[in-house]
Amino acid sequence: MYSIQGIKTVSNSLPRGLKTILKKGGHNYSSIIYNWSNLVGKKISSVCYPKSVKTGRELKNGTLVLNVFHGDQILVEYSKKDIIEKINTFFGYEFIKDIKLVLIKEKITKNRKYDLSENQKAIFQKKVEKIGNSNLKKNLTNLINVFSKKK
Repeated sequence: MYSIQGIKTVSNSLPRGLKTILKKGGHNYSSIIYNWSNLVGKKISSVCYPKSVKTGRELKNGTLVLNVFHGDQILVEYSKKDIIEKINTFFGYEFIKDIKLVLIKEKITKNRKYDLSENQKAIFQKKVEKIGNSNLKKNLTNLINVFSKKK
């Protein structure tokens, strides 16, 4: 690794942690996560999600580890070849060769109910009154009103 007239090479200018992630295929893993529902469809994406990707140095013939909800593993098991084909088509080369399933017991529910009492609404309203930006103040007031109506 050398530089010409003080200019650093691209690999030397990257942070050390980022280099190791890129070498291990971290970008490909994040692409799979970001495009998961588009790659495999809503039916499969609702019952499983990617946990990790294990590949060699050439970033080929990797193993995709999926977390699968208990009871839905048969659907994912029968769809393995289709998932592998769709992911490899997405990347344009044989990135994934095998899929391993890890069962998880319960679906994680994100249904949280936030009840805004009149006291909390008044406290938030007082904090919003102190804001100098009128546009931000108006938008936050609208948010508080919509949030309190939703309950």
